[in-house]
Amino acid sequence: MADTLRRLTNTSSFSVLQDKLDSWNKDYHVISCDQNLNRCCELVELTAKIQGQLFTILNLAAAEGGHYAGVDTLKARLLPWLGTCFSMATPSVTVDTSLQLIQESVEKDRMIRELSASHDNDIRKLSSTCLQLDSTRAELADAQKELDQTKCKSATTLLATEDEILQLKADLRSAHEEVEIYKRKLEALDDYERQIRLLKDEVSYLSTEKALLQERLVQSRSPSPLPRLNRSPSPLPRLNCSPSPLPRLSRSSSPMRSQSPTRAQLTNSSRYARLVSRFSDLYAEERLETQTLLQRYIVDLEMVQKIIFIAVVESFKTAKLAYRQFKLRVRKSLSSSHFGLESLEDAAVDYIVRNLDLYDVQTSINDVINTMNVNPRISFPPEVDFTLISALIRETCRVAFAMQTLDPPLDLAFASDGELHSESKYRRSYDSELSAPLVMYHLWPALVEGDAVVVKGEAVTRRSAVWSRSRSVSPIRSRSLSPTRSLAFKSQRSLSPDRLRASHL
Repeated sequence: MADTLRRLTNTSSFSVLQDKLDSWNKDYHVISCDQNLNRCCELVELTAKIQGQLFTILNLAAAEGGHYAGVDTLKARLLPWLGTCFSMATPSVTVDTSLQLIQESVEKDRMIRELSASHDNDIRKLSSTCLQLDSTRAELADAQKELDQTKCKSATTLLATEDEILQLKADLRSAHEEVEIYKRKLEALDDYERQIRLLKDEVSYLSTEKALLQERLVQSRSPSPLPRLNRSPSPLPRLNCSPSPLPRLSRSSSPMRSQSPTRAQLTNSSRYARLVSRFSDLYAEERLETQTLLQRYIVDLEMVQKIIFIAVVESFKTAKLAYRQFKLRVRKSLSSSHFGLESLEDAAVDYIVRNLDLYDVQTSINDVINTMNVNPRISFPPEVDFTLISALIRETCRVAFAMQTLDPPLDLAFASDGELHSESKYRRSYDSELSAPLVMYHLWPALVEGDAVVVKGEAVTRRSAVWSRSRSVSPIRSRSLSPTRSLAFKSQRSLSPDRLRASHL
């Protein structure tokens, strides 16, 4: 009996029966009527097999108890149940065979479920494939329609006759010929304008020389020449770029250094007005663009304005030094071959005015950046280089270099933090304290000619300017060059001007 009970336990017949019941319950409303009846018959057969094994165990247990053991239990429970017309079919197979059949039935059920699931997946794939096929057919029909329309348009385009095509080609050829004619006329007009400008300059130069010669002729014919007084020419109108009119000091002209004026002396007034106007444009345009660019990397607006002011001042200093060196080289080159009425100094200045493009501005830019890198008043992010403002430095150096060719030259007024504010030199900024007497810091330098202010600068006045001045005197660790920057500057200084200009571009 124990072996039979053990085999019944190992086969887990009741758990298999429960699994079949759960599966039937889930699929009852999905499967057909025949499938429901088949599953019900399978459960009945399985239940009968299990009951047959249980009755076998009941017989063995009753035989082990003897003739009279378990009689009361059989009378009380088995006989009433048998009285309900239940007939137990005697199993036609052995216990081992029935258990094997149960296992085979379970395997078959599992395979049926898997086949059913795969069948459902195949049906879904087939339906999706049908939908894709329908959409492809619709797209093919649309493409066919578009192809037909394109064919119709092409047929309409090809209706143009060969005569019309030839006429269009002839019109195109005539249009090209007219364009060439207009280009030649435009080039000739440019040549005429350039010649007219040259002729006007020569007429002005010759008129001035004629007036001087006539004056010398009249003086040579006079019987008793009077002592000549030191005459000052009538001042030419100059462009005043300051927003408010300033009292201009009288500027006495220096005595004539040569009897025949050079081109530089003749164009001094026009170059003066142009350079003063360009200096004002630097303040109104390049300064604001540089300030907007620096504010992307520096949050402190005051530091940004100080950097721009120092860059302009250092650019003027570097350009003045470069002008003196360039002038010395020009004088040395012209000294051996110079001849004429003008002096060597005038000839050197005239040569510089004619050849301003020979100024090596890139070297001046590098010198200005090197100077700003060691300036203790500037704090700049280490990951950003001062080459960021090289455009402002370049234009300022060019303007400052050209201003040195004027007679007399233009320069910047001396400025220092904490100085007494001068209304004749600087305007107050919009955020200044109007009653403050001292300058906190400068926004833009003043342009002067000797002691006369040509263009006013701009400064910030605050009552705390005294404290800022004392703080600026304290030693501050300067911003040193990084190794990569120093190597870059050395390499740039070692290059020739042409190679340096090409590498910068």
